[in-house]
Order: sequence, then C-alpha cells, then structure tokens
Amino acid sequence: MERKREKYERLVSFAATLAPTPTAVAHPCDESSLGAAVDAAKLGLIAPVLVGPVSRIRAVADEHGINVSNLPIIDALHSHASAAAAVALVREGKAQALMKGSLHTDELMAAVVARDSGLRTERRISHCFVMDVPGHEDPLIITDAAVNIAPTLEDKMHIVQNAIDLAHALRFPAARVAILSAMETVNPKVPSTVEAGALCKMADRQQITGGILDGPLALDNAISVEAANIKHLVSPVAGRANVLVVPNLEAGNMLAKSLSFLAGADAAGIVLGARVPVILTSRADSVITRLASCAVASLVALWRREPSRVVVG
Repeated sequence: MERKREKYERLVSFAATLAPTPTAVAHPCDESSLGAAVDAAKLGLIAPVLVGPVSRIRAVADEHGINVSNLPIIDALHSHASAAAAVALVREGKAQALMKGSLHTDELMAAVVARDSGLRTERRISHCFVMDVPGHEDPLIITDAAVNIAPTLEDKMHIVQNAIDLAHALRFPAARVAILSAMETVNPKVPSTVEAGALCKMADRQQITGGILDGPLALDNAISVEAANIKHLVSPVAGRANVLVVPNLEAGNMLAKSLSFLAGADAAGIVLGARVPVILTSRADSVITRLASCAVASLVALWRREPSRVVVG
C-alpha cells in the first residue's frame, strides 16, 4: 500500500487555492512530462504553455489519452530550440515559472544561464530538494545536490540565501539552517567545517539574512534532538534543522538518494537564483512529487510577487 504524503498533500492543497502560475514547459514530449504539466493544470497549480514540436506533443497526447486541446502550444523544432523559446517566454513576461520536459537538465539550464539571452540574476543558481521523509515531522530542504559541484564559500553564501528564501516562500515558521559536515567542531584540516563557521559569521553580520544558522553540524545532531543533547549542543538549530546545506554536490546527492531509496522519502525539486523558479521533475517521480514541485514553484512565484502575503514568524 502506498503511504500517504501528508506534507506534500498539504502543500499541493494550499497552492491550489492560489491563482495558477503561468509556466513555460520546455519540450514536454513524453507521457511523464506532458502528463505532469496537464495534471498540475487540472489542479490549478500552473497555467502551462507547452513549448516544443507541435506534432510530437500532440502525438504523445493522443497515444496516452492526455487532453491538451485547451492548452497553448508554441512550436519549436527540437529540444534546444524548446529550451530557448521557453526562456524567451519568461523574458517577455509571459511566464512566471519554467518547467523541464523530456529534455536533458543540462540543455534547459544552458538556456537559463546564457549570458545574453538567459535568466541570470546577481545570485548564484542553485538547486533545492524539498523532501517528505517518513517519520520526520517537517519537510526538509536539502541544498545543493544537483547544480553546484564544488561550491566556493561565495557560492555557498548564495546557496544558503536561496534556501532561506525558499523556506520563507513555503511558509516555514523559521528557517533553521544547518551547515553540514562530518563533525560539529571547526577543524582546519576539514575545509567544510571552516566554511561553515564563516557562513555563520556572515549571518551574524547580515551578509546572509532571514535565517538562523549553525554549523558545522553533523547530520545526526542537525536533525535529532537526542543526538544534539548527547553532544551538549545548545542552539536553536541543532536537532531541529529544516534546511540542510551540504558541503558539495556528491554529499548532497548521496544524502538525498539515501533518504529516497532507503527511507522511502520523496524529493520535489526546484532551481532558484534565476529570474523565475525552475521546476525539475524526473520520470521516476511519483505523481504527488511532480505536483509538489509545481506547488513549490507556485509559492516561490507568489512570494517574489507579493512577499507581504507570506507571513514568516
């Protein structure tokens, strides 16, 4: 029996009460990506504009019984052209979110980060998983497990700020950020512990705002009150973190996949730091995970438009 995803279901239900977010869907040319866009549209999470080869999109829709008759479709010859055209819709103000279809993530992100025609901002682009972990009371944001391979300290400053902003958009009561390493003391021989200490001082000096930071913290004493107590760690974050910042992509990828495949967690994915949120879904995602990714993007878009409507206290 499939378990209930209460956290995701609450997230989707709330997002469905908002106005649908105009979303450019790049190259939805398989059942998974096209179905995800149409399902999200049915719930009112997004208002999709499909961008890709019209004949292929309609052929997939006909083959799998997906109704796209009421959705706008912009013709693009191939996946590269689809990514460029979807990004152009955002630049023209016709979309407030971007959604990956059946093209490679690298293709879409290349269009997003293109210097002259992309969606760059002053922020470093980074990825966040919003994870629904069975037995864990709150959702967990894990960053960065998909974009930045070996982030510098400056990169991590942006990665942390993006994650804090996401926590605000998702209406977390507080963004409690754990900077993860293998230990909870600063060790000059372990660079991630030194960077964790620097990030916490950056927060003290308002170079990072809106969150409560602590680090370095090992995973156990970041999320387990019992483990934090055993180590005599006294902080508002230790044992209660809801944002986990990993040292590098390898660590983040292994953490996220361990939770998914060993603990049965679901991982909604979003890219931040561009002009609009970018929804990344996988063919392996469950239906509720795809919908949750769209819901996350919808809340991020709302927070960017109207931050006063999101009360974080």
